[in-house]
Amino acid sequence: MNGPLEWIASAGTVAAAAMIAFDMGRRATGWGFVLFCLVSALWIYVGLVEGAMPLAAMNLVLLLINGWGVYQYWLHPKNRGAPKD
Repeated sequence: MNGPLEWIASAGTVAAAAMIAFDMGRRATGWGFVLFCLVSALWIYVGLVEGAMPLAAMNLVLLLINGWGVYQYWLHPKNRGAPKD
């Protein structure tokens, strides 16, 4: 596992973590969760293709958790009227 997909997924994971950790506002955090969802899906694909089932399973759980983050930051009714950063 050292191909371009793994490098893209790794860089995306680091970028998403930074977007959330730096707490640059709701919009950036929301986009961080979206990016986490995208790279989790990519990691699931890589895990399935490479036969790395623990990697695929872990990222399936992370995809669900980060999908919840997207919902909380962008789609939950309590946040629809929240001021944008």
